[in-house]
Amino acid sequence: MTSEEENKTLARHLMEAVWKQGVLDVVDEILTPDFVDHSLLPGQASSREGYKQSAAEFYAAFSFADLTIEAQIAEGDMVVTRFSTRCIQRGEFLGVPPSGEVGTYSTIRINRIVGGKITDEWSEGSLLEMLLPSFEREIRARERVEQDLRVARSIQQASLPKEVPELEGWRIATYYQPAREVGGDFYDLFELEEGRVGVVVGDATGKGMPAALVVSAASSMLRAVAQAFHSSSPGEVLSRVNETLVARIPSNMFVTCFYAILDPKSATLSYANAGHDLPYMRHSDGDAEELRARGMPLGLMPGMIYEEVEVSLREGKSVLFYSDGLVEAHDPKGEMFGFPRLRALVAEHGEERELGEFLMEELYSFVGEGWEQEDDITLLTLLRSASLT
Repeated sequence: MTSEEENKTLARHLMEAVWKQGVLDVVDEILTPDFVDHSLLPGQASSREGYKQSAAEFYAAFSFADLTIEAQIAEGDMVVTRFSTRCIQRGEFLGVPPSGEVGTYSTIRINRIVGGKITDEWSEGSLLEMLLPSFEREIRARERVEQDLRVARSIQQASLPKEVPELEGWRIATYYQPAREVGGDFYDLFELEEGRVGVVVGDATGKGMPAALVVSAASSMLRAVAQAFHSSSPGEVLSRVNETLVARIPSNMFVTCFYAILDPKSATLSYANAGHDLPYMRHSDGDAEELRARGMPLGLMPGMIYEEVEVSLREGKSVLFYSDGLVEAHDPKGEMFGFPRLRALVAEHGEERELGEFLMEELYSFVGEGWEQEDDITLLTLLRSASLT
């Protein structure tokens, strides 16, 4: 055979071994150590090892039915080979999920061959055209997810109170910062009989539309039960709401919720907890304690009873209600903000500025620049600011 015919045979052998049989050992035999691939997909390396890695990834994502060498041209040390193969995408490739459909992949490859080995390769193929249906499906799926998130966000925002009650001698402040995805946070403040105020902070498991719907249902239901039954018992309200949610929300979801009733006249706070993060009460002497009460999350199982506790809020005392988006934030090294840090910050905080603003500044200092918020952050602070007659 002439050298050109030998070069064509060598190029054909490479194509058939790698792209038909998935045999990568021949790569070390046929390609020179300083081989250069001049046509790269994202993430691919131009070396001989990179060529093998790229072929392995391609072969892992696609199964090949056949391979046809359609034409070959050789001139000097260059060989042009056109081949095609029918294949099925069975695994993710370049971030595109598998389609499971049969497609035809055709390519033209140009090889430079020196001394019986391939030194360089240039290629142009129909990979993008073959992946296009999967790309389009992925785009449509992402658009649907984005639409769901927008709707879920509007539902979630609608469940939040539009204004904060103004009570003489009391200061109530709220802070809500959603993450990029919709979480299940909610809070509420509503009027009860005899001037009392219901205070709610909760969190539903999951994200997206299901979480938003459960949040909306739980928040509306708790307000309706508290106001309709004129109950001064937080535990009774949570028990009634739990019975309803058990029957109405998916079995794999539940809601944590802290419900308190503030009596601004007697300066007392009675509360019950359905598995939510414990609020902190700050004393005027600079100490902070957890407001504890036993109770399972809402929606898990019927027949739950919720412990009730009552505390007195003397002048200068404050209470922080929050969601886990604050304590579970991580710094660049992976350290969590955590409950001990939060408790210490609540204890050292004075009345010169809002507690929520102070905590968020501390959080931003902790996580550093470039932080991507992992979950919604909800803060609700209650402060007795003046003597009550």
